[in-house]
Amino acid sequence: MNYLRVIPRLDIKGPNLVKGIHLEGLRVLGQPEVFAEAYYAQGADELLYMDVVASLYGRNNILDIVERTARHVAIPLTVGGGLRSLDDIKAVLRAGADKVSLNTAAVRQPELIREASRRFGSSTILVAVEVIKVSPSRYEAFTDNGREQTGLDAFEWATRVAEMGAGELLVTSIDREGTGQGFDLELTRRIATSVGIPVIACGGAGQPSHLVDVVRDGAADAVCLASMLHYGLSHLPGVDSGEGNTEFLRGGRGFGGRKGIGLQTSSIGELKRHLTVSGVPCRELAVAAVTRENGR
Repeated sequence: MNYLRVIPRLDIKGPNLVKGIHLEGLRVLGQPEVFAEAYYAQGADELLYMDVVASLYGRNNILDIVERTARHVAIPLTVGGGLRSLDDIKAVLRAGADKVSLNTAAVRQPELIREASRRFGSSTILVAVEVIKVSPSRYEAFTDNGREQTGLDAFEWATRVAEMGAGELLVTSIDREGTGQGFDLELTRRIATSVGIPVIACGGAGQPSHLVDVVRDGAADAVCLASMLHYGLSHLPGVDSGEGNTEFLRGGRGFGGRKGIGLQTSSIGELKRHLTVSGVPCRELAVAAVTRENGR
């Protein structure tokens, strides 16, 4: 049986967890390790750390965070942002990551995908495909956290990436990211049905039903979430509510101007229960169960 993976996405800028809308307007939410440990306890299947300014500044400053997180969580950790060479990948894996995410470097030097897959194993190499719908009939791949055009057709690029040995794809709709409008089902479905590797859908989740939709109608193998999870942890010590982002969403602007539709925050356990009831199989909440038994 194929279980749907639920993967929190943690965007990192400097030492902080940040969150934006359309990958812009980043606001500090708190310490990434605090969120990572909370999601681990809730039953997350994996975690994704993305250094969202590493490619812009030509550096990667996330290794210390990776090392601290790896000591406290026992689920796969994927790390991306600013990885430009095999040595960069090796350093992140040594720090405690289980997988790496490539985007900007993969576009600039596609052979890196093949070389990295051969050296570290294809299951270790995830390629992020960040996409904007630039016309009614065209989706284009972007790099640098959605800042730079590539001129590449997103579907052609995804197919090429799979052929070069990537183990899975992280497909992010920049148009939907952070808005709560739901996933871009056409984007996800067209890629998922044209490649022979797992596809992680990212960008747009605002309600539990959106996860069901992207599995049934988008053919996704996993879902990657941020807003629904992050804004539900404002009660934790040292966590900022990200007021600018939540006010944006409450005002309806994040939903194409449609008033009365709000972002529904949720825990991973709640999402998995909704998915299971809806007929989408998920892994058991093993970590959460152990946490309860220990009285933590």
